[in-house]
Amino acid sequence: MRIRAFTPRDLASLTDLTIETFRPFYEDSFRPLVGETVFANQHGDWRDDYRREAPRLHAPERHRYVAVAEAGDDNDNGDGDGDGDGLAGYVAWSVDPDRRNGSVSHLAVSAQHRRHHVGTALCEHAFAHMRSLGAEVVEIGTGGDPFHAPARALYERLGCTALPTAVYYRQL
Repeated sequence: MRIRAFTPRDLASLTDLTIETFRPFYEDSFRPLVGETVFANQHGDWRDDYRREAPRLHAPERHRYVAVAEAGDDNDNGDGDGDGDGLAGYVAWSVDPDRRNGSVSHLAVSAQHRRHHVGTALCEHAFAHMRSLGAEVVEIGTGGDPFHAPARALYERLGCTALPTAVYYRQL
């Protein structure tokens, strides 16, 4: 696996990976939990939301960055010609230089690469980049539901401290 900066040629794979990663949350967890009215109001167009959001994640001129993890297979000779087995994951983050604060906004790892420390490597890469830009603190959030349990475990292993919060929805 190799971690590198996002390039425009990564956009389609990154968008597809985002949708693949978060489909179980939206469709199998959130929708049944809140019902159709709340789901439609809050996240009814979640796939298109990600399609619109993904192109804006990497904007270094606005202190927003993306790094991707390329998966390699036995045919990958490291020459960068794309003969590996694709995108293993990505992390998106931003830095507020005035506050010396960083924030991870997205972390997605493909199903076949989970539990292989890809998420850990991506987060550590982002943290190092944030430090190099003067950040002293990082914020990283996730859900409290069962779908997000692996993310919570990862962030705790990385030394992050959880802050309990609650979000409530109700149909009017």
